[in-house]
Amino acid sequence: MLRIKKLDIFILKSFGTLFIGTFFICLFIFMLQFLWRYVDELVGKGLEMSVLAQFFYYSALSLIPASMPLAILLAALITFGNFGERYELLAMKAAGISLLKIMRPLIVFVVILSCTSFFFQNVVGPQAQAKLYTLLWSMRQKSPELDIPEGAFYDEIDGYNLYVKKKDRKTGWLYDVTIYELSNGFENARIITADSGRLEMTADKQHLYLHLYSGHLFENLRSQNANDKNVPYRRESFREKHSLIDFNSDFNLMDASFMSNQSNSKNLRMLQASIDSMTVMNDSIGRRYYTDAKAGVFQNITGLSKEDTVKIETANMASYNVDSLFDRSTLAQKQKIITSAVNRTDNQKSDWNFKSLTIGSNDQNIRRHRTEWHQKFTLALSCLFFFFIGAPLGAIIRKGGLGMPVVISVLIFIVYYVINNMGYKMARDGKWIMFMGMWLSSAILGPLGAFLTYKSNRDSVVLNADAYIGWFKRVLGIRSVRNIARKDVIIHDPDYAALPKELDALVYECEAYIKTHQLTKAPNYYQLWMNEGVDQEMVQINDHLEGLVEQMSNTKSFKLLNALNNYPIIPVAAHSRPFNIHWLNVLFGALFPIGLFFYFRIWIFRIRLQKDLERVITTSKDIQVLLNDKID
Repeated sequence: MLRIKKLDIFILKSFGTLFIGTFFICLFIFMLQFLWRYVDELVGKGLEMSVLAQFFYYSALSLIPASMPLAILLAALITFGNFGERYELLAMKAAGISLLKIMRPLIVFVVILSCTSFFFQNVVGPQAQAKLYTLLWSMRQKSPELDIPEGAFYDEIDGYNLYVKKKDRKTGWLYDVTIYELSNGFENARIITADSGRLEMTADKQHLYLHLYSGHLFENLRSQNANDKNVPYRRESFREKHSLIDFNSDFNLMDASFMSNQSNSKNLRMLQASIDSMTVMNDSIGRRYYTDAKAGVFQNITGLSKEDTVKIETANMASYNVDSLFDRSTLAQKQKIITSAVNRTDNQKSDWNFKSLTIGSNDQNIRRHRTEWHQKFTLALSCLFFFFIGAPLGAIIRKGGLGMPVVISVLIFIVYYVINNMGYKMARDGKWIMFMGMWLSSAILGPLGAFLTYKSNRDSVVLNADAYIGWFKRVLGIRSVRNIARKDVIIHDPDYAALPKELDALVYECEAYIKTHQLTKAPNYYQLWMNEGVDQEMVQINDHLEGLVEQMSNTKSFKLLNALNNYPIIPVAAHSRPFNIHWLNVLFGALFPIGLFFYFRIWIFRIRLQKDLERVITTSKDIQVLLNDKID
């Protein structure tokens, strides 16, 4: 029986609240980006609020599936980052609850969100896309709102160009008006000038009513030609002149049937039916073109009888010396043969270009439908993949709020967007296999989410910067500096009487090691790679050194603490072998160029080890002097 625990309710409530907020933020951002693409279609058209409301409503419905993955990623990062930052995640793990059990109620919730995303893409999205692009095309066909500027020509009225020197915005009167009527062409323009005038819209919003006062009209009496020197014209003066100008400013919604063949306005069933029908049609056209090509090019030669065509097709052209036949022809015959060959070649070229264009257009339409079919699944699954990326990352980073999670989520989404668009375009253009291109982003996000979930569940340091910094320091030979500070609470004071003898023993061990190992000389190449064991003698010296440092760090003397900081931190294995695995050492030793690099690197570490031991000897003698002074 399914039991919902209080912890599950707490996790769902924390994630759900953040998801609602991030979803509307992401949807708003995507809508702004979408609006920016089509802002030219909206500005200056005088559209009614009902039309704009439909535009934003349908655009929001079509952008819901694209907003969900980013919203889930951001909400998961913030939720588990807050859990880690407030130590709630630590408390859950301390109670014996693994990360996968913590994520379990959210996994069910995100699966429901993925199904919702698929529903919107398959059912709601196609209808919203059809309505949205019908509105966009209707907006493009609508005339712009009439707003004649001052001191500039206005050409938004078809066939007219207006110039107004001054305009009274309160009364609508226009002063010093110049009108070029260009309906019959620029050379035959009618020019009208008037001292004042008014321009009104008729009640049906289909015409402009133009009133002009105290002006002149200039018009050619016949059309102009390039050779005409004198063209008669007519001049008319008037006190009042009234005319109607066709200007449809009403919004007329186009028929949505033109979207029926678009791939983004179809669901899965319709897409599959369209793909099957177009594939059958393309195959039939291809078979027809193949039959025509197989029939040969001689059937298109005019002037040949059927028997001559058959003879030419069945003749063995290799047995004829075509060049000699051409050479025996007269000059007129040669010219006729060449002209005929060129014409036939051009005809064949045009014919095959047309056929190639037809097949290519059909193939492109099929690929568009297939990409849309695959995208309905990949976009829905990306919600689940982004959750398995965001939740482990939030648990590892342990930073809540809108700072670090927003930066990380945006970077991940940009990478996903680039990879997804690259695969989509490659598949759409036929450069990649359809399945490979459309599922490229899923093939990357899925393993990445599984890897991060596995590492986070095992409390791995996969994203711990200190671990990587430490590894690079070991590779480059960079060591940390010893920094011992005075302790606030000291339980056991150092045994100052026994320390000088311990230091003498340490000095003796270091001097003996230097004398027996001859660290400054080049090591034996073969023995270096075949040595399986650890340098136990160096390990004992280092343990002895660290034990003395730990004992003397309990002192209250600042001089002694400063002297202890002069001891180096000794890497006990850097001078003997590069790797802990024996067969790996043998392999790199056999690869001579790479092995030679590590050989010189180890030689440098041996020289540094001798300097470290000499420094240990010097520092130990200085500490003995301090201890003798303290004892005295």
